[in-house]
Amino acid sequence: MRRLQRRVRGMLRASWREANAILRAVWARSPITKRSVLYESFAGNGALCNPEAIFRHLLNSPDMADLHHTWVLNRSGGFPAFRAEFARNRRVRFVRRGTPAYFRALATREYLVNNATFPPEFAKRDGQIYLNTWHGTPLKRMGYDLPRGGALEAANTMRNFLCADFLLSQNDFMTRQMYEQAYRLLGVFAGKVLQEGYPRLDRQQLDLDQRATVEAQLARAGISLAGRQLVLYAPTWRGTDFASPDDTSAQIVATAQRLQQLLGSDRFVVALKAHQALHDRVARHPDGGSLLVPNDIPTNVVLGITDALVTDYSSIFFDFLPLPGPIVFFAEDRMDYSRVRGTYFAAEDLPGPVCTELEMVADAITGFHPMASEFGRKREEWRTRFAGKADGEASRRVADVVFRGRPAGPDTVSCVPTARSSILLHLGSLRSNGITSAALNLLGALDTPDVDVSVVFARPVGEGQAAHNQRRIPPHVRQFIRVPQAESRLGRVRRRLSFFLSQNPRRAAAVRTSRGWSAQWTWCFGDVSFDHIIDFDGYGPFWANLLLRGPSRTHSIWLHNDMASEQHRIVSGRQRLRRSLGAVFALYPQFDHLVSVSPALAELNRLSLANRLGIDPATFVAARNIIDGDHVIAASHEEIQAPESNPDAAPPWWPELTNPQRRETWFVTVGRLSTEKNHARLIRAFARVHRERPDARLLIVGDGPLRSELVELADGRGVAGSVIFAGYLPNPFPAVSLADCFVISSDHEGQPMVIMEAAILGLPIISVNFATVRDALPPGSIHVVDRTDDALAQGMLDFLQAPDTPVSFDFTAYNVVALAEFRSAAAIPS
Repeated sequence: MRRLQRRVRGMLRASWREANAILRAVWARSPITKRSVLYESFAGNGALCNPEAIFRHLLNSPDMADLHHTWVLNRSGGFPAFRAEFARNRRVRFVRRGTPAYFRALATREYLVNNATFPPEFAKRDGQIYLNTWHGTPLKRMGYDLPRGGALEAANTMRNFLCADFLLSQNDFMTRQMYEQAYRLLGVFAGKVLQEGYPRLDRQQLDLDQRATVEAQLARAGISLAGRQLVLYAPTWRGTDFASPDDTSAQIVATAQRLQQLLGSDRFVVALKAHQALHDRVARHPDGGSLLVPNDIPTNVVLGITDALVTDYSSIFFDFLPLPGPIVFFAEDRMDYSRVRGTYFAAEDLPGPVCTELEMVADAITGFHPMASEFGRKREEWRTRFAGKADGEASRRVADVVFRGRPAGPDTVSCVPTARSSILLHLGSLRSNGITSAALNLLGALDTPDVDVSVVFARPVGEGQAAHNQRRIPPHVRQFIRVPQAESRLGRVRRRLSFFLSQNPRRAAAVRTSRGWSAQWTWCFGDVSFDHIIDFDGYGPFWANLLLRGPSRTHSIWLHNDMASEQHRIVSGRQRLRRSLGAVFALYPQFDHLVSVSPALAELNRLSLANRLGIDPATFVAARNIIDGDHVIAASHEEIQAPESNPDAAPPWWPELTNPQRRETWFVTVGRLSTEKNHARLIRAFARVHRERPDARLLIVGDGPLRSELVELADGRGVAGSVIFAGYLPNPFPAVSLADCFVISSDHEGQPMVIMEAAILGLPIISVNFATVRDALPPGSIHVVDRTDDALAQGMLDFLQAPDTPVSFDFTAYNVVALAEFRSAAAIPS
């Protein structure tokens, strides 16, 4: 019965998601309501921060009386005070975040104002104007500045920023450090960064009546001042994931209670302003309610009556700089926090005492003297630098530009320079294969001041090969990470049907220019354009269509193999690439350059595809892959990593391979266990070798759909004990470097990176004669044999009788030429 109930609930949830996806698609085509504004703060966690200040300015401006306002709140009936204030105002309405009404409003309001991010389903439409205000000058490191790198965590934030027409900045530091660097907007953000100060600071300039109103609001929440000074304790969240922060609610409640005890209740009242990520948890704490400042009261309004601020790494202290009270930093975990998250400023540079014990905090508050404080001069310097525009007019200045269409102020910043060539590369699945290896090597070589490099790929799932390789992307590269959209089944069927129908260039061109692809581009990249867009993977019709939609001077697609042969390659008894590559081929005429990874391969693809697709033969060009020789050499000295199938144990063959007294001769090959690699021929040839030389071993590194079939073949040929299937190894180079000879038996390859890697490690190389093998290394470096079992076996026996001289490969000189070929092929200026 329970199983049935779970199935029913699952079906209902799936139906609900499907219905919502269909509705979102309908609303995305609905007319935009002119003179309408949608506001959202902290994912609907109240009417707060900059959006609230802008809203009140617009609502009270006579020239903005035609605007209609929609507030996003995350609870039906929540925030009763704010709802009651505007209950009779026909120009103000409310929607609950995540509901159909929310997504309808998100798709149809003309102006969008947010201090954080809209959800992954959001894509800004033509005709909408998006202002993202963010929610503070950062003290803690953000985005790509995080110690571990933050590309995955920053993906939706960066996407929201790039969709925005305006970003709001409190100061120049925030613009340069957070927007331009931490979220990599320099060079790609097409909008304007408004350095007009923060509207929310307008709200902390209070007269006597307004102060009395705030005190009454706090009293109703259980925080009664009764003539005492207000000490606001405002810590930030802990953890590595904002979506699921560490639950420190008990700790911060206890800290606030202890601070109240130390200060006493005669002169001071301690109130707790929890970070939005923890607010609800603190509210549910048994002792939290009597301390917690409710989200019905904007933070800056509370700051307006605050006498002393205690924080740790929260940006709230920047807002408090223009106010007279002391700022005290309570950072008992300073060393751990610096290691896990990090801050932009050292403790000794902050405009207030940094305390590691609460007793020190209490002493700093009770002994504060503004004129005599050692922090007085530093506090004034920080106020000028970070809150210099806190004059009560920031809301008006922002509204003048965004809503009134007036010219932006002189401090407005454009993030798009003109000196560097911007490049976008699609990397494919990021599974460990030759394409991924070549892409990572290329990215490392593109760390030059004349290019601005971005990549795009689907978000890795779990901790597999894709996640491992994503962490290898060099830090200078901007990462666009596409998360799956909540698309309806109908939408998915239509898209896949379009691939099936677009097997000819004319139909493919019509599909590419459809409105759906335009929306997909905006959803992924906002309003970004690039100088050069490259589909480096070259296998997926979805990505080829999407990238062709991107605004760019040139569009190029890489051909890593004999693509006509690839289309008909059989995997598990099926031609799995026939339709998808057919759809990609139909798009080839739309690309400016079809780039094969060796001259021989370019000629092969030209002969097989130019006439068939009606493409100018001159479009087919060549650019050999970059090789990261230093990485190969360094990785070869690392400890062998366990296979995925048994991560807790060293490979059983490793002791035999590493035995300095071993007498066996080891051949090694690296590659996916699929038909085009033809491991079956290699095993058959090795079986003949083994009959004459029982001391021979064959190490096969890699995994794939043919593994069980190949294991069965080795067993049937009587060499099961001498053919070792190592499986996928995250780092194969220690094993390759210790083998005696590298062997490859592929029917076709693009530019075989494994041959180049083996050459860097100094191994002799035996290969069958596929079309592009002689492009891989200088002439004479590879012992090339015919593509037969006997010829390959004889080549291996020849090596056993008279080992070849190890290959000498100058990869540094090679890379200089290969990088020049890449720039020429993609028309990137040198």
